[in-house]
Amino acid sequence: MTDDRSDASRLRGASPSLVADAIRDRDPLPGTRGFAGLLADPPAAVDETDRTVAGGPVLVRDVLGRQPLFVEADATDPTEPRSWSFDRRDLRSPEPVPAGSVVSASGTDRRWPLPTPAPSGPETAQAAVDDAIEGALDAFAAETADPSTGRVAVAFSGGVDSALVASAVPDAPCYVAGFEGCHDVAAARETAAEMGLDLRVVSLSHDDLRRAIPEIASATGRRNPMDLNIAVPLYLTAEAAAADGVDRLAVGQGADELFGGYSKIVDPADDDRVDADTVRGARTETVRTLPDQLERDVPALRAAGVEPVAPLLDDRVVDAALRLPGELLATPDERKVALRRAAAGRVPESARTADKKAVQYGTYVSREIDRLARQNGFKRRMEDHVGRYVDALIEGDA
Repeated sequence: MTDDRSDASRLRGASPSLVADAIRDRDPLPGTRGFAGLLADPPAAVDETDRTVAGGPVLVRDVLGRQPLFVEADATDPTEPRSWSFDRRDLRSPEPVPAGSVVSASGTDRRWPLPTPAPSGPETAQAAVDDAIEGALDAFAAETADPSTGRVAVAFSGGVDSALVASAVPDAPCYVAGFEGCHDVAAARETAAEMGLDLRVVSLSHDDLRRAIPEIASATGRRNPMDLNIAVPLYLTAEAAAADGVDRLAVGQGADELFGGYSKIVDPADDDRVDADTVRGARTETVRTLPDQLERDVPALRAAGVEPVAPLLDDRVVDAALRLPGELLATPDERKVALRRAAAGRVPESARTADKKAVQYGTYVSREIDRLARQNGFKRRMEDHVGRYVDALIEGDA
């Protein structure tokens, strides 16, 4: 069967020539915000052992998995048109293409491992982050100014990550979702007012949760409570933006992983949530979780009707962040040190210094899904009471 899809529908996030160069040069960060899809004409094998890229089309997925890609688990040739898709719902038994991989009928080549460069000196490292963020945000603003890219909005929680993204497109509407009285809505209102942004609040209800959970489970293949607690507010935010005619939703994703936003990296030697015993090592562990997260969040946002854009996952930002010394990642007094310094003058001081609040808690979504479970007879004394409620909801029994 011949694949008659265009290059644009076969390969997302980069041109065929750029991806071919990245394969040949084994360059994990070739200057994109991620790419994936089918490359019909890969470069010739580098040596006799390099068989994966020789003699036919290949599937590719970038080093951080920023563009999710799925294949049939039992496919003899995963590059056949019906054996792969950007949407797992197109396949019978979808499994993700590993991040950083080139896949062909000959096998899987983990072509691009995550770079682990030595740390730069503090001044050099901070200057590189400043330049990378400025360049990434300028590029995002420039492409947004092109009407052919569609209408953009920003998923906005009022923290430093989303405020940085919004600062690049101050005329774009911003959306925040949450239940009455939640942290994210209050913080978003305060920051939006200081920045003069057009903020649109998506007030959530239990009906929204009951409707969204099965839809997200179908789009992502995830049905555990933690994944759904995170995906539900993203999905409902995106759905509201799409209903207003928005085509692309900009998110601050990646900042916590790249810049040290998690408490577990502050003192990793004494934290059993990470294996590493250094701040940089623990940060690398969190970066390695991005492909799995993106396999949840990107399909959820697309299912809601928007294409996600993550300016802080630009290769320039990734490269600069990976070179940060531990002292510019997290200390006992501050997390995302370098990112916050880069945000000075771009976002209000209250947003620049705000503590991280996980979306499932900042929106009250986790609390309200738990409440729904108990209201439907799944009491906390029961093992995995929320998970059992979610299963019943997805199966139509709740």
